[in-house]
Amino acid sequence: MGRTPGRDLVAGFTVAIVALPLALGFGISSGLGAQAGLATAVVAGALAAVFGGSRLQVTGPTGAMTVVLVPIAHAHGAPGVLTVGLLAGIALVGLAVVRAGRWMVYVPAPVVEGFTIGIACVIALQQVPSALGVPTPEGDRVTLVAAQAVADFLRSPNWPAVTVAVAVAAAMLLGARWRPSVPFSLLAVAAATVLAEAVSLDVARIGELPAGLPLPSLGFLDPAAVPSLLGPALAVAALAALESLLSAAVADGMSVDSRHDPDKELFGQGVANLAAPLFGGVPATGAIARTAVNVRAGASSRLAALVHAAVLAAVVLAAAPLVA
Repeated sequence: MGRTPGRDLVAGFTVAIVALPLALGFGISSGLGAQAGLATAVVAGALAAVFGGSRLQVTGPTGAMTVVLVPIAHAHGAPGVLTVGLLAGIALVGLAVVRAGRWMVYVPAPVVEGFTIGIACVIALQQVPSALGVPTPEGDRVTLVAAQAVADFLRSPNWPAVTVAVAVAAAMLLGARWRPSVPFSLLAVAAATVLAEAVSLDVARIGELPAGLPLPSLGFLDPAAVPSLLGPALAVAALAALESLLSAAVADGMSVDSRHDPDKELFGQGVANLAAPLFGGVPATGAIARTAVNVRAGASSRLAALVHAAVLAAVVLAAAPLVA
C-alpha cells in the first residue's frame, strides 16, 4: 500500500474519535482523573508514533494497564503512579538497548488469550461501582469492591445511573454489529451526556477538564520512594512491552506491507513513558483496539497516529469545557 496522506488524516481523526472516551475513562479508572488519560493519549501517542517501531501503532492509556495501576494508586497515590511510569520508561529503553524485542515470538498464543480474557474480566469488575451509581468502596481487590458496590446499590438503588450505563453499553455493542464504521462509542457518550444535562439526571459527572496540558515537571518524584516502586515499575514495563508488541503484531497481520521493528517499538514506548508522567499522564502502551481501528480506517504511515494525538490535543486546548 502506497502512502496516502489523505487516508492517514481520515484514519487519524477516526481513531481520535474512538480514543477520546477511552482516554477519559481509563484516566478515571486509573485513579488519576480524566485529564491524566488525555495527557497520556496526547504526549505518549505523539512520541510513540515518532520513535516507535510500527508505523501503524496507536499508543495511549489502556484497560490492561489500568488494572495494574489501580493498586499502585491506592498504595502510593498519584505521585507513585507517575514515578512508576517514569521508571518503566527507563526499563523499556533498557530492554530496547539489549534487543529484548526479538523474544516476543516465543510467547505462546494461549498465554496471550488468557491474558486478554483476564484483563477484560477485571476491567468489567472495576466499572461496577460507577455503573451502579454508588461511591467506590475502599480496597484494591476488584472482586470484593464490586461485591460491596452491589450491596450498597441494593440498599440505596440509583436507577438513573444504571439506565444510562446499560443504554450506552447496548448502543455501543449493537451499533458495532449493525454499522462497524460508525463511531457508536462516541455517539452514545455524547447522547447520554446531552440527555443527562437536559433532564438533570442524578448521575455523577467527569467534571471540568483543564484547558491545556501542564508544564512538564518532576515535582512528583520522591527519591526516597523509588526503591519501593521498582517492583511495580518492572511489572508496568513488562506489561507495556508485551501489550505494545502484541498490538504491533496485530497491525502487521491486518496490513499487507507492514512489519514492525520490535526493539525500536520498545524504545518508542520507553520514550513515551518517560515523557508522559512529566505532564501528569499515566503509563501507556500500544493499544490493540485503537491500532486496529487505525488500520481499518486506511492508515499507511505514522501520520495517522500523529493526527490522532493532534486532534486530542485540540480537545484539551480548545474544547475541554465541551466534553467535561
